[in-house]
Amino acid sequence: MHVPVREGIPAGKSLTVGFSAAADPLLFADRRLGENLSTSPRVGPPASSTSCTVKPILLDYGYADPLVLEPSAADIAFDVRGPAGAGGDAATALVAAAIDSPRSGPPLVAHVVPGDRVALALCGRLPAEDEIVAAICGRLASAGVLAGDLTILHAPPLTPLLAADTTAPSLRAGAIRFDPAQESGSAYLGPDAEGNPLHVARSLVDADVVVTVGLHGWDAGLGGATFDGELWPAFAPAADRADVLRKLARSGRKALAPLRERSREIGWQLGTMANLCVVPGRSGTLHAIEFGLARSAAREARRHAELWRPRLPGSARLTIASLALPEAGLGALVRAVAAAARTTHPEGTICLASRFAATPGPVFQRWRQGVALVPLVREALASGDPTLIADAVVTRFFAQALGDRRLVLLSDLDQGIVEDLEFGHATNPEAVERLAHRADSLVVLHEADRMFPRRA
Repeated sequence: MHVPVREGIPAGKSLTVGFSAAADPLLFADRRLGENLSTSPRVGPPASSTSCTVKPILLDYGYADPLVLEPSAADIAFDVRGPAGAGGDAATALVAAAIDSPRSGPPLVAHVVPGDRVALALCGRLPAEDEIVAAICGRLASAGVLAGDLTILHAPPLTPLLAADTTAPSLRAGAIRFDPAQESGSAYLGPDAEGNPLHVARSLVDADVVVTVGLHGWDAGLGGATFDGELWPAFAPAADRADVLRKLARSGRKALAPLRERSREIGWQLGTMANLCVVPGRSGTLHAIEFGLARSAAREARRHAELWRPRLPGSARLTIASLALPEAGLGALVRAVAAAARTTHPEGTICLASRFAATPGPVFQRWRQGVALVPLVREALASGDPTLIADAVVTRFFAQALGDRRLVLLSDLDQGIVEDLEFGHATNPEAVERLAHRADSLVVLHEADRMFPRRA
């Protein structure tokens, strides 16, 4: 007999699991609910319905067969999924509607005249990227922009360690991947309000019109903020990127506000008025897209992205989570753990099921082995090594998110590596399924790295 499951809500310590029932008291030492989970959650926008079912929860995590989670011992379980989306022709129709009839500002074709040099700046990995780029290029061509006057520029992640997706997108014919390390690829834009020089990709400075396309969502590891859809530091030179990492390592989330302000300043100086804001749907689809002036388009996109902010009435003893891209790297893991922590009791357990296979860096490993975090961060900063500093940033945000919760990994990492990190190692899918079956209270987060949960 299955317990009711709430479906469709919009969106360390050493531990070994899955071997015997004796492990259960370690996982749930206090079997009382942290807070009452039987209270009905406040329902979000109509696109994300809530219904009760007696079906088991199926969780895709990168293998042919999903996890089958049957939480029969739980008081109540929540099945949390992001919003649905479109692909193929339906995604093309969404893009066309956005750029032809924006909520603010003129349509895309009104931003250009024949002879304009146009830069199409793509920030981050985008769902339905081919459809988005094809639609924009088609409209620009119809307005008289020649193929030779159009530059399509892809931005790399700030650092692979922080990227939600570490795989480089395939480039269309004529597209360019911005190289921050290439000095000639960046140019002086002007001074900021305090007289500090601003540098950005040369192709953006040289263009008559810049069309930006960026992902808009949430990064729970950064407290909901994200650089994913920002022109800067995506198109910043290597020296500026290194400075951003130093500030994040030194000050954590306190560094975010001035960094976001600099991004807005650069957008203003570039005169960007054609901004396309992309909101992902689940399973790699396109949920919503907004085009127009920077602030108004971003505001509307953020409203759509609220569907990735599930409302839950309390904290569970166990949260089981997956990644949007099961093979994603450490950046996605940090985001997913931070999201899951928001639904998990401070003394509860997070279980991440994925194809994660990236070995953490030396800063992360030494912290997990008992070295104090603050001296490790200072040591990384003193080294001046960008890789160590990025490692320190990841470790800082991961430590802040996890707190005293236990983390169990069902992944492609070797068991020895997982246990050296003092995380729990799930030997097989059945181990995770047994955890769900024994849980007093359970939340299942599909594509947790895209989520930023909140309390009802």
